Amino acid sequence: MTGGPLAGLRVVEMVGIGPGPFAAMVLADLGAEVIRIDRVTPSGNGIARPIDCDFAARGRPSVALDLKRAEAVDLVLDLVTGADALIEGFRPGVMERLGLGPEPCLARNPRLAYGRLTGWGQDGPMAQRAGHDLSYLALTGVLNAIGRPGQAPVPPVNLLGDYAGGSLMMVIGLLAAIHSARATGIGQVVDAAIVDGAALLATPLMGLIAAGIHDGGRGQNLLDGGAPQYDSYICADGGYLAIAPIEGKFQRDLLAGLGLDPDSFPDMRDRANWPEARRRLAERIASRTRHDWAEILGPTDACAAPVLDFTEAAAHPHAAARNSFVEVGGHVQPAPAPRFSATPAAVPTPPQSPGAGANALHGWGIPEARIAALRAAGAMG
Repeated sequence: MTGGPLAGLRVVEMVGIGPGPFAAMVLADLGAEVIRIDRVTPSGNGIARPIDCDFAARGRPSVALDLKRAEAVDLVLDLVTGADALIEGFRPGVMERLGLGPEPCLARNPRLAYGRLTGWGQDGPMAQRAGHDLSYLALTGVLNAIGRPGQAPVPPVNLLGDYAGGSLMMVIGLLAAIHSARATGIGQVVDAAIVDGAALLATPLMGLIAAGIHDGGRGQNLLDGGAPQYDSYICADGGYLAIAPIEGKFQRDLLAGLGLDPDSFPDMRDRANWPEARRRLAERIASRTRHDWAEILGPTDACAAPVLDFTEAAAHPHAAARNSFVEVGGHVQPAPAPRFSATPAAVPTPPQSPGAGANALHGWGIPEARIAALRAAGAMG
């Protein structure tokens, strides 16, 4: 793809699963030229899916290499020579064993931003352990804050740790390191640990706790479903309505829209009134359909919204007006974000099968004769 504010930036992506590919996707979405180094034989992660549904692989070519072969490792080092950044998401030590650790890569390109995205980080007693999103959230205190009172913590899909605490922190770290390298000529390693990123995301919440504002147990506070004015309620048709009028003036809009008298309704600033306020809200919202409430409350400042599934979200008038979703390879996907006025991002290209983008090597200065030799030697798929 072309266009976007990162046009001209070159990134080598060592293919992994989850957070690493998503970080590379974000960079590619915004115009970076990312070349994806795939495996000749897929490693398999227990999640089988067609390649065209691996949405995080969109927007960049794939080159399949056997990194057990010296010729393939040499090729990656040559690509690194012309790159601004590299992303890898293996356990600590794997890239070193392949001959592609920070030392040889920075020797080839002293200005390189070498991004390492892991769960536990490059050091510490847990650095070599396996883990997943829920593991990292559990040890940061974040998971303990999510769920209903008296019940087990609720897994928040894997968006909070893997992709917010991991991928997006990796993107920020790489761009910061690239900026630094352009100013100083010195590259560096970016150690992006999901456990660190998830903890950082909790900074505002920990501030509320320190201030005594978020001072109840799980699911008993203003922003975690404890407060009646910040939760989702079932409607007459089985759909859900999310309400979030934290401020008093927005609460009055909500109550008026629901047909409840704001002046006689229990004061929701007082926790003692929360059970009765919740009962009344639930009873009223359950009396009409989700569509009804969306029509009634949508034009107001009630901070109320219907809870949509992904198909409904893509068809919502606001999403349609902003082109928030695009079709890529026959599938509807979220569009690149954020938006830029002078350098808008292009619509991403579909994911490629491993090795299907070998021709992209020409643009990185690799001649066809070398590509043919790598294939003949079995070092390239």
